[in-house]
Amino acid sequence: MEYHHASEMNGVVSAYLNMCIEAKQNGLRKEEQDSKDNADTNKLSRIQKAYSTILSELGEDVDREGLLSTPLRAAKAMQFLTKGYKEKTQDILNNAIFDENHEEMVIVKDIELFSLCEHHLVPFFGKAHIAYLPNKKVVGLSKLARIVEIYSRRLQVQERLTKQIASAISEALEPAGVAVVIEAVHMCMVMRGVQKINASTVTSVMLGRFHDDPKTRTLKK
Repeated sequence: MEYHHASEMNGVVSAYLNMCIEAKQNGLRKEEQDSKDNADTNKLSRIQKAYSTILSELGEDVDREGLLSTPLRAAKAMQFLTKGYKEKTQDILNNAIFDENHEEMVIVKDIELFSLCEHHLVPFFGKAHIAYLPNKKVVGLSKLARIVEIYSRRLQVQERLTKQIASAISEALEPAGVAVVIEAVHMCMVMRGVQKINASTVTSVMLGRFHDDPKTRTLKK
Protein backbone atom coordinates (compact mmCIF):
# COMPACT_ATOMS: atom_id res chain seq x y z
CA MET A 1 0.00 0.00 0.00
CA GLU A 2 2.80 2.40 0.90
CA TYR A 3 4.46 1.69 -2.49
CA HIS A 4 1.27 2.43 -4.42
CA HIS A 5 0.68 5.56 -2.34
CA ALA A 6 4.22 6.83 -3.05
CA SER A 7 3.81 6.02 -6.74
CA GLU A 8 0.54 7.97 -6.90
CA MET A 9 2.16 10.90 -5.11
CA ASN A 10 5.05 10.88 -7.58
CA GLY A 11 2.54 10.93 -10.43
CA VAL A 12 0.69 13.88 -8.92
CA VAL A 13 3.93 15.79 -8.34
CA SER A 14 5.12 15.05 -11.88
CA ALA A 15 1.82 16.21 -13.36
CA TYR A 16 1.94 19.37 -11.25
CA LEU A 17 5.50 20.14 -12.35
CA ASN A 18 4.54 19.62 -16.00
CA MET A 19 1.62 21.99 -15.55
CA CYS A 20 3.95 24.60 -14.03
CA ILE A 21 6.46 24.23 -16.86
CA GLU A 22 3.71 24.49 -19.49
CA ALA A 23 2.21 27.56 -17.78
CA LYS A 24 5.63 29.21 -17.68
CA GLN A 25 6.23 28.45 -21.35
CA ASN A 26 2.80 29.83 -22.27
CA GLY A 27 3.57 32.93 -20.23
CA LEU A 28 6.89 33.43 -22.00
CA ARG A 29 5.22 32.97 -25.38
CA LYS A 30 2.57 35.53 -24.44
CA GLU A 31 5.24 38.00 -23.31
CA GLU A 32 7.11 37.50 -26.60
CA GLN A 33 3.92 38.00 -28.59
CA ASP A 34 2.97 41.10 -26.57
CA SER A 35 6.46 42.51 -27.09
CA LYS A 36 6.22 41.81 -30.84
CA ASP A 37 2.77 43.41 -31.04
CA ASN A 38 4.02 46.52 -29.22
CA ALA A 39 7.01 46.76 -31.55
CA ASP A 40 4.74 46.42 -34.61
CA THR A 41 2.42 49.13 -33.24
CA ASN A 42 5.37 51.47 -32.68
CA LYS A 43 6.66 50.83 -36.21
CA LEU A 44 3.22 51.49 -37.68
CA SER A 45 2.99 54.76 -35.76
CA ARG A 46 6.40 55.91 -37.01
CA ILE A 47 5.56 55.03 -40.62
CA GLN A 48 2.24 56.87 -40.27
CA LYS A 49 4.03 60.00 -39.06
CA ALA A 50 6.49 59.75 -41.93
CA TYR A 51 3.67 59.65 -44.48
CA SER A 52 2.03 62.62 -42.79
CA THR A 53 5.30 64.54 -43.13
CA ILE A 54 5.61 63.61 -46.82
CA LEU A 55 2.08 64.82 -47.55
CA SER A 56 2.73 68.08 -45.73
CA GLU A 57 5.98 68.65 -47.62
CA LEU A 58 4.13 68.07 -50.88
CA GLY A 59 1.91 71.02 -49.99
CA GLU A 60 -1.14 69.05 -48.90
CA ASP A 61 -3.36 69.79 -45.91
CA VAL A 62 -3.23 66.58 -43.88
CA ASP A 63 -6.17 67.78 -41.80
CA ARG A 64 -8.62 67.95 -44.68
CA GLU A 65 -11.32 65.29 -44.72
CA GLY A 66 -9.97 63.21 -47.59
CA LEU A 67 -6.51 62.88 -46.05
CA LEU A 68 -7.32 62.44 -42.35
CA SER A 69 -6.80 58.66 -42.43
CA THR A 70 -4.46 58.51 -45.43
CA PRO A 71 -1.16 58.35 -43.47
CA LEU A 72 -2.43 55.39 -41.43
CA ARG A 73 -3.89 53.61 -44.47
CA ALA A 74 -0.67 54.15 -46.42
CA ALA A 75 1.40 52.85 -43.49
CA LYS A 76 -0.69 49.68 -43.26
CA ALA A 77 -0.52 49.22 -47.02
CA MET A 78 3.28 49.53 -47.01
CA GLN A 79 3.55 46.96 -44.22
CA PHE A 80 1.43 44.55 -46.28
CA LEU A 81 3.38 45.20 -49.47
CA THR A 82 6.65 44.40 -47.65
CA LYS A 83 5.41 41.58 -45.43
CA GLY A 84 7.86 39.19 -47.08
CA TYR A 85 10.61 40.49 -44.79
CA LYS A 86 8.90 38.68 -41.90
CA GLU A 87 8.41 35.39 -43.74
CA LYS A 88 10.79 32.49 -44.33
CA THR A 89 10.64 29.73 -46.91
CA GLN A 90 11.38 27.14 -44.22
CA ASP A 91 8.15 28.06 -42.43
CA ILE A 92 5.87 27.77 -45.45
CA LEU A 93 7.51 24.58 -46.74
CA ASN A 94 7.03 22.74 -43.45
CA ASN A 95 5.54 19.27 -44.11
CA ALA A 96 5.10 20.06 -47.80
CA ILE A 97 8.17 18.29 -49.23
CA PHE A 98 7.56 14.66 -50.14
CA ASP A 99 9.72 11.71 -51.15
CA GLU A 100 8.66 10.74 -54.65
CA ASN A 101 10.35 8.69 -57.36
CA HIS A 102 9.74 11.28 -60.06
CA GLU A 103 12.52 12.70 -62.20
CA GLU A 104 10.64 14.42 -65.04
CA MET A 105 10.25 18.17 -65.26
CA VAL A 106 7.64 19.93 -63.09
CA ILE A 107 6.41 23.27 -64.42
CA VAL A 108 4.14 25.88 -62.84
CA LYS A 109 3.36 28.78 -65.18
CA ASP A 110 1.70 32.17 -64.90
CA ILE A 111 2.15 32.77 -61.17
CA GLU A 112 0.99 36.35 -60.69
CA LEU A 113 3.33 38.59 -58.73
CA PHE A 114 3.27 42.15 -57.45
CA SER A 115 6.31 43.90 -56.03
CA LEU A 116 7.77 47.35 -55.35
CA CYS A 117 10.79 48.69 -57.21
CA GLU A 118 13.37 49.64 -54.61
CA HIS A 119 14.54 52.61 -56.68
CA HIS A 120 11.29 54.58 -56.83
CA LEU A 121 8.91 52.62 -54.53
CA VAL A 122 6.39 52.16 -57.34
CA PRO A 123 4.96 48.79 -58.39
CA PHE A 124 6.11 46.29 -60.93
CA PHE A 125 3.91 43.33 -61.69
CA GLY A 126 3.72 40.34 -63.97
CA LYS A 127 4.04 36.57 -63.98
CA ALA A 128 6.61 34.04 -62.83
CA HIS A 129 7.20 30.68 -64.50
CA ILE A 130 8.97 27.97 -62.50
CA ALA A 131 10.38 24.60 -63.58
CA TYR A 132 12.41 22.09 -61.61
CA LEU A 133 13.83 18.63 -62.16
CA PRO A 134 13.07 16.55 -59.05
CA ASN A 135 15.78 14.56 -57.34
CA LYS A 136 13.57 12.07 -55.47
CA LYS A 137 11.70 14.96 -53.81
CA VAL A 138 8.69 17.04 -54.84
CA VAL A 139 6.96 19.98 -53.20
CA GLY A 140 3.30 20.95 -52.94
CA LEU A 141 2.63 23.07 -56.03
CA SER A 142 0.99 25.91 -54.09
CA LYS A 143 4.24 26.31 -52.13
CA LEU A 144 6.03 27.45 -55.27
CA ALA A 145 3.53 30.31 -55.53
CA ARG A 146 4.07 31.04 -51.84
CA ILE A 147 7.83 31.32 -52.40
CA VAL A 148 7.18 33.84 -55.18
CA GLU A 149 4.94 35.77 -52.77
CA ILE A 150 7.55 35.86 -50.00
CA TYR A 151 10.26 37.39 -52.15
CA SER A 152 8.04 39.67 -54.23
CA ARG A 153 6.56 41.26 -51.09
CA ARG A 154 9.80 43.13 -50.48
CA LEU A 155 11.55 46.10 -52.03
CA GLN A 156 13.07 44.50 -55.10
CA VAL A 157 14.75 44.62 -58.45
CA GLN A 158 13.49 42.01 -60.87
CA GLU A 159 16.92 40.46 -61.44
CA ARG A 160 17.44 39.76 -57.73
CA LEU A 161 13.86 38.58 -57.26
CA THR A 162 14.33 35.97 -59.99
CA LYS A 163 17.54 34.70 -58.43
CA GLN A 164 16.13 34.58 -54.89
CA ILE A 165 13.16 32.47 -55.99
CA ALA A 166 15.41 30.03 -57.86
CA SER A 167 17.89 29.80 -54.98
CA ALA A 168 15.15 29.20 -52.40
CA ILE A 169 13.71 26.31 -54.42
CA SER A 170 17.18 24.86 -55.02
CA GLU A 171 18.10 24.98 -51.33
CA ALA A 172 14.79 23.49 -50.18
CA LEU A 173 14.47 20.63 -52.69
CA GLU A 174 18.05 20.02 -53.84
CA PRO A 175 16.71 19.21 -57.32
CA ALA A 176 18.72 18.34 -60.40
CA GLY A 177 17.86 21.74 -61.81
CA VAL A 178 15.74 24.86 -61.34
CA ALA A 179 14.60 27.44 -63.90
CA VAL A 180 12.75 30.66 -63.12
CA VAL A 181 11.54 33.19 -65.68
CA ILE A 182 9.77 36.42 -64.77
CA GLU A 183 7.94 38.73 -67.14
CA ALA A 184 6.96 42.07 -65.62
CA VAL A 185 5.84 45.62 -66.34
CA HIS A 186 7.54 48.34 -64.31
CA MET A 187 5.48 51.40 -63.45
CA CYS A 188 8.68 53.41 -63.04
CA MET A 189 9.01 53.11 -66.83
CA VAL A 190 5.29 53.60 -67.53
CA MET A 191 4.09 56.46 -65.34
CA ARG A 192 7.38 58.39 -65.00
CA GLY A 193 10.75 58.62 -66.73
CA VAL A 194 10.59 57.39 -70.33
CA GLN A 195 6.84 56.60 -70.02
CA LYS A 196 6.85 53.58 -72.34
CA ILE A 197 3.54 51.87 -71.65
CA ASN A 198 4.23 48.78 -73.78
CA ALA A 199 7.66 47.94 -72.40
CA SER A 200 8.09 44.74 -70.39
CA THR A 201 11.11 43.10 -68.81
CA VAL A 202 12.05 39.42 -68.90
CA THR A 203 14.61 37.92 -66.52
CA SER A 204 15.70 34.33 -66.05
CA VAL A 205 17.85 32.21 -63.78
CA MET A 206 18.95 28.66 -64.63
CA LEU A 207 20.52 26.38 -62.04
CA GLY A 208 21.87 22.84 -62.21
CA ARG A 209 21.02 20.91 -65.38
CA PHE A 210 19.02 23.83 -66.75
CA HIS A 211 22.25 25.82 -66.73
CA ASP A 212 24.57 23.04 -67.88
CA ASP A 213 22.42 21.37 -70.54
CA PRO A 214 20.68 23.69 -73.05
CA LYS A 215 18.39 20.81 -74.14
CA THR A 216 16.53 20.99 -70.81
CA ARG A 217 15.40 24.52 -71.67
CA THR A 218 13.57 23.39 -74.81
CA LEU A 219 10.04 22.16 -74.33
CA LYS A 220 8.17 20.19 -76.96
CA LYS A 221 4.72 21.64 -77.61
